[in-house]
Amino acid sequence: MAVVYLIPAPLEDETLDCIPAYVLDAVKQCKVLFVENERTARRYLKKLDKAIVIDDFEWFVIHKAEAEVKQQFIQKLKEGKTIGIISEAGCPGIADPGQVLIEAAHKQNAIIKPLVGPSSILLALMGSGMNGQQFSFVGYLPIDEQQRKRKLHQLEEISAKQQSTQVFIETPYRNNQLLETIIKNCKPQTRICVAANLTAANEMIETKTVAEWKIKKPDLHKQPVIFCLMG
Repeated sequence: MAVVYLIPAPLEDETLDCIPAYVLDAVKQCKVLFVENERTARRYLKKLDKAIVIDDFEWFVIHKAEAEVKQQFIQKLKEGKTIGIISEAGCPGIADPGQVLIEAAHKQNAIIKPLVGPSSILLALMGSGMNGQQFSFVGYLPIDEQQRKRKLHQLEEISAKQQSTQVFIETPYRNNQLLETIIKNCKPQTRICVAANLTAANEMIETKTVAEWKIKKPDLHKQPVIFCLMG
């Protein structure tokens, strides 16, 4: 029977401390790898163990010709191969590619083995001091400024009514603009957690009210950031 390992990758290239030792054992069992980015996945595996022979794996890139890749994945499942899925910076299927392949694996009755590793979403929520019993990850907010304002107001309303944490992200080069929009449009007492560079040496996790963020705004340009909101 085919086995599919969901292999976590570090959030920061140079930090492997957050990757459990048993991940390497799983990698060594794999014959086939489906990855978001082959170049960085190869580099990651070499950092895990220099003795790994990279070219011993069959490599497939998830984001290229997705329908074709799904069929290739299903074929490897039917061959009973042990497969690893690796996305960029985090865990496959959690705000990262992999879900379509995992769904296909279930339909083929494969054994699915998600491995413990860093998820920026959960790390931010854990460090936020906000409600971890009820929360929603809403992905990216709209790019259009008016739509973004409406979405923030909606998230505030949902959070206040349900006492639930609202978690979202932005493209790194638009982080400063998003924070500015939050400060200008959210209520002064609304709490915002900014979790930047998680697991890296310059990690920052700070939760303040909108009024407090207004006094001193961090420079988040081109940094990986998770935002949490509690109305």
